[in-house]
Amino acid sequence: MGSSLSNLNDGTNGLAMGPGLGDIPESCVACVFMYLTPPEICNLAGLNRSFRGAASSDSVWEKKLPANYQDLLDLLPPERYHSLSKKDIFAVLSRPIPFDDDNKELWIDRVTGRVCMAISARGMAITGIEDRRYWNWIPTEESRFHVVAYLQQIWWFEVDGTVRFHLPPGIYSLSFRIHLGRFTKRLGRRVCHFEHTHGWDLKPVRFSLSTSDGQEASCEYYLDDVERDEALKQHKRGCWINYRVGEFIVSGSEPSTEIQWSMKQIDCTHSKGGLCVDSVFINPIGDVKEHTKTPKAFDSFKLSCDRAGPEMKWSDANRPVQVVGLWHQHNTHSQDLSSIELFSPRQDMVLLLSLEPPFVV
Repeated sequence: MGSSLSNLNDGTNGLAMGPGLGDIPESCVACVFMYLTPPEICNLAGLNRSFRGAASSDSVWEKKLPANYQDLLDLLPPERYHSLSKKDIFAVLSRPIPFDDDNKELWIDRVTGRVCMAISARGMAITGIEDRRYWNWIPTEESRFHVVAYLQQIWWFEVDGTVRFHLPPGIYSLSFRIHLGRFTKRLGRRVCHFEHTHGWDLKPVRFSLSTSDGQEASCEYYLDDVERDEALKQHKRGCWINYRVGEFIVSGSEPSTEIQWSMKQIDCTHSKGGLCVDSVFINPIGDVKEHTKTPKAFDSFKLSCDRAGPEMKWSDANRPVQVVGLWHQHNTHSQDLSSIELFSPRQDMVLLLSLEPPFVV
């Protein structure tokens, strides 16, 4: 048993049982590591000497770093990353990097290596924030910025923000982190107070985002609907909720991207209050290549059928769609360019959907 383990780890034993993992060249192991995530690489580093050497290779970690990692390093003093290996640079960048008077943070995801961003409420423009009758700053350990903006009462509620940075190409989502009610600690226990919470069930709050290259997204949410939340067993009061505003794409053609966002409820016929605003998060959710495989309109579209027919139709916005036929994956003839492979109802078949009229039969 002991000799078998030795052979697995080091490829050496006194019985000449043949080559083991320790005999694999470090360069070959490094090639395999190119396809693994950073946590997987670190877990395998202790297997033997070859794996440990490959797990420290600059060529491996160069692939795990985002394309713009130098822009992130420029936010740090040079002595913090000077002479570091690529693996150590990855470790440094996976921790939050504050900038803009510590009101914004950047870091890379430890699994995907993609760039994430957070913007504190202090880094946004909040209507009436300077008037303590309306807003207060509350120190708390529940925020990564250690402070949140608490609204007591106001009629014109508006929060705006903007950031410009050279983000790597990809698909990103933007969301607000919000809390209904004021929270404190009493005798070591978390306690929430809702005496100021009102007005969020009367009219929805409108969220929006836009980018410097013309992309836009918007949505509306009722922040407080007690009856509906109880029916769905979704209790929003006393919990931090991430309200997703929308998505945007960074193609990489621009040197930097400016993102603007807002959250507002400006119906002055009623007041609203009892709300904590923590931050805005910009998180990567996909790759641009993945986005181009299937049109965004089909993200939540599902269909199940045994045979195609003209009676099966579905439309989204101004993009009419009709099932026009079934295509065998083993067929050698080319399919019409106006159709797209959406999914396979059976293992060897896909549906052909016509994206633009006239429909191809």
